[in-house]
Amino acid sequence: MALEDLRHSSGFGIAVWVALGTAALSLVVAAQKDKAEDKVAQLFAKKEITIPMRDGVKLHTEIFVPRESREPLPFLLTRTPYGVTDDKGNNHYLDGSYNEFFSDGYIFVFQDIRGRYKSEGQFVMFRPPRGPNETIDEGTDTYDTIEWLLKNVGNNNGRAGILGVSYPGWLTTMAILEPHPALKAASEQASPADQFLGDDFHHNGAFRLSYGFEYSSRMESSKTQFHFAFDISDTFEWYLRLGALSNVNEKYLHGNIPTWNDFVHHPNYDEFWQRQAVPPYLVKPTVPNLNVAGWWDQEDFYGPVKIYETLEKNDSEHLNYLVSGPWNHGGWARGAGRTLGKIDFGSDTATYFREKIQAPWFAYWLKDKGPLNQPEALVFQTGSNKWASYDEWPPRRNIRDRKLYFHPGGRLLFDPPEADSDDQFDSYVSDPAHPVPYRNRPIQQRVGWPTWLVEDQRFVHLRPDVLNWETEVLKEPITVTGRIVAHLFASTSGTDSDWIAKLIDVYPEANEKDPDMGGYQLMIADEVLRGRFRDSFSEPKPIPANHVVEYAIDLHTNDHVFLPGHRIMVQVQSTWFPVIDRNPQKYVDNIYTATGADYQEATQRVYRSKQYPSYVAMPVAGN
Repeated sequence: MALEDLRHSSGFGIAVWVALGTAALSLVVAAQKDKAEDKVAQLFAKKEITIPMRDGVKLHTEIFVPRESREPLPFLLTRTPYGVTDDKGNNHYLDGSYNEFFSDGYIFVFQDIRGRYKSEGQFVMFRPPRGPNETIDEGTDTYDTIEWLLKNVGNNNGRAGILGVSYPGWLTTMAILEPHPALKAASEQASPADQFLGDDFHHNGAFRLSYGFEYSSRMESSKTQFHFAFDISDTFEWYLRLGALSNVNEKYLHGNIPTWNDFVHHPNYDEFWQRQAVPPYLVKPTVPNLNVAGWWDQEDFYGPVKIYETLEKNDSEHLNYLVSGPWNHGGWARGAGRTLGKIDFGSDTATYFREKIQAPWFAYWLKDKGPLNQPEALVFQTGSNKWASYDEWPPRRNIRDRKLYFHPGGRLLFDPPEADSDDQFDSYVSDPAHPVPYRNRPIQQRVGWPTWLVEDQRFVHLRPDVLNWETEVLKEPITVTGRIVAHLFASTSGTDSDWIAKLIDVYPEANEKDPDMGGYQLMIADEVLRGRFRDSFSEPKPIPANHVVEYAIDLHTNDHVFLPGHRIMVQVQSTWFPVIDRNPQKYVDNIYTATGADYQEATQRVYRSKQYPSYVAMPVAGN
């Protein structure tokens, strides 16, 4: 009996049908994977070797040489801490992510970095560039790898390129600090730039709890991947039951995870974090670099834009470029990229990137195949859903700074407030015992994480501890292109506080094409600032209780069109749990060693008066 016949057969249970459907789908996926692996085996001859570094440590490396090519080919290198092969020995990259490179012809090289998977040596999380008395770092390992490849792999053309996403993107950045002379092209993609100011582990000093805990235990419990076993399916509840951060080592990690210990011992922006930060090492670009970012990257949006902006200051030879699109973390490297969550961008943006941007980039620099038609900055403008080119980023031409001010009754206007009485504020009580979730519960490990930044914000709208202001329905489009900054004039009854600001596109209530999107609240820009660091990330200080303080929260750059019929909304809150740890709201020297007794409620006030005009500064394109 065919599956279709079984499905309509009386007595054939739904559970059985689902099981058969799941099994059939698994068989299809497995068949597709086997087909991809067969294609790789047909196209490439694989060599698995170890390459010695200058200190004698040997790094596991896989080399894929095209079988049919007779011309000298360049190397395309990717270095990773995540393992170049899966448990069955299959390569992670050549089964889809790098397919657009095949027609141009490369010798693909993949390497486990030191201390990970099959490579020797000690793994150090985001190992900083070597100091005066040190001989190795990730840059020297890349240099030594390229040197070995040039001498030992025949029929190469003497050039190498390097690329990677996330940690491999950071490894790419390390490779261009003191590059091998043969390194002729790079593409850092979603590379962290500063782990205290804006990337994986902290944002403006606020600790990224769920990521920091899960990632450090994942990377440092063994040489391969480890996933912490939560005994509660909703990790929101698990982290809430955990209590103060001081319980992490006491109950679970027991001092065995070096990166967690670094969090505890370095609560401020001290020499440890500063040495690890990338920008101070980026003096001048010497290798052509294609920086890639995603507007809704849930891990590393700050990094690639910061790297681009830093290199751009001394880019006299025009080697530094930027691409940003409507993607989550690494979303450009896989799939079509037409949608993210429920948001449809009208075209296959990821496919376009791989075919029309990334492949031509490396072909031009490594194979003299061109011309190079890459603009200085190529970004996907959301809302209008089109690619836009700029001769600088953020652009200054035809841009006007405008301010959206908070007003009574939850109104958001371009006109500043005129009232100046002491009662011109909106308030809420922030309770660490009942924090605002950062996405809809249940918050399950590795489920929903990739798309939480595009989740409908109505799940927190009108909570008593979330403030909202919004414009009237827009009659004309408003295009925001460049850096967005929220300026909050606020007070707290405590002596420390987190301030979270979100810029939101509110869709029309009536949506005939897609009724599910009616009234959707799409986060366009967002960020958190830990109040103790308002003046200095290195030298925190208490907030004076019940005093108005101005907080400038950088919501980063963007390119978005708020369309006619939409509204613009701003949300402000003080907890974002558990992606951000709970601020005790009472100043303590080190939040990682605080106890449960240090956590307290606080009354928060956000002012909207003539003297204290809270607003969001937006660079608006047009006249």
